[in-house]
Amino acid sequence: MNRFLLTIIAIGAVAASLCAQPRITSDRKTHTMGQIEWKKPVSVDYTITNSGNKPLVLTNITTSCACAVADWTKTPIQPGKKGKVTVTFDAKALGRFNKSVGIYSNAQPSLIYLNFVGEVVRKVSDFSNMKLHRYGNILIDVNDIEFPDAHLGERPQITITVVNQSDQSYEPVLMHLPSYIEMTKEPSVLQRGEKGKITLTLNTDRLPDLGLTQTSVYLSRFAGDKVSDESEIPVSAILLPNFAGMSRMQQRNAPIIQLSETELDLRRELLRKDKVTKTLTIQNKGRSKLEISKLQVFNSALGVDLKKAVLQPGEKTKLKVTLTKKNLQRRRHLRILMFTNDPENPKVVININTSSN
Repeated sequence: MNRFLLTIIAIGAVAASLCAQPRITSDRKTHTMGQIEWKKPVSVDYTITNSGNKPLVLTNITTSCACAVADWTKTPIQPGKKGKVTVTFDAKALGRFNKSVGIYSNAQPSLIYLNFVGEVVRKVSDFSNMKLHRYGNILIDVNDIEFPDAHLGERPQITITVVNQSDQSYEPVLMHLPSYIEMTKEPSVLQRGEKGKITLTLNTDRLPDLGLTQTSVYLSRFAGDKVSDESEIPVSAILLPNFAGMSRMQQRNAPIIQLSETELDLRRELLRKDKVTKTLTIQNKGRSKLEISKLQVFNSALGVDLKKAVLQPGEKTKLKVTLTKKNLQRRRHLRILMFTNDPENPKVVININTSSN
């Protein structure tokens, strides 16, 4: 090999190493928090994306004052994947603020700065920076209520901000609240222009079964209000088994589920056919029997057929997924939920893409 060729190869290797590197991008440079209440800590999230082609590692996060504490994704963020930086701000003084967050990583540059700004007040009067949904003259910061991946025995909570923009005093009430959800409110009555909160606690011991449970509640907008579509708020809770008491031996010998695919793209097939069928392979890669306790679908266009629900170590089975185009409800997220006794994957989600966008 001549010297010229060796030089070309060396240059190519250096160029390749320079091209292969992580890249850090954030969903926002500055987060505008608007008015926040004095002595009530608030958190802001930044979504961090690795737009490079090598794993991104966030090595440290600093803040410009001791009143802010940061947490972040500690594991490497693979190319194209996302991580998160969360900053909790506990304001010590009234007035406007402009704080910075320094993010150190193995990308270039190795340090980037993000900001969050706003105003600390004794009582919030400007709600324009809050993402609120209107129900008559009542504003709340959710239009659905989700308790994702709650384990049996846990009592997770959700806090909902509620604002009274009516001319009368208002008592927050959620009608048709199911028995497995408990509600408290603070204050119990909101005066005109006042902000409060509703706290919902999920009692997992009262859920009817493992898997997804769905219902609806209805926000009372005024005294004597009735149930209606305009006040409906969907509620969902996913209950998983609790594996916290497993010994190390049980963990080592646990079942392990492996699927041939978890993302099904059916867009091309649906252009040519009215009915599409895909067959997935499921294998138990663990050391004890795998039990698939439940399959759930949420669209009448979807059908599933599981050949075998209990797999011995090394055993395989087939899951047939059928999609009928004429029954497709385009507003619903197409997915299949599978619940197993694999402690690392008690819930497996199979997403189905049918969108032409």
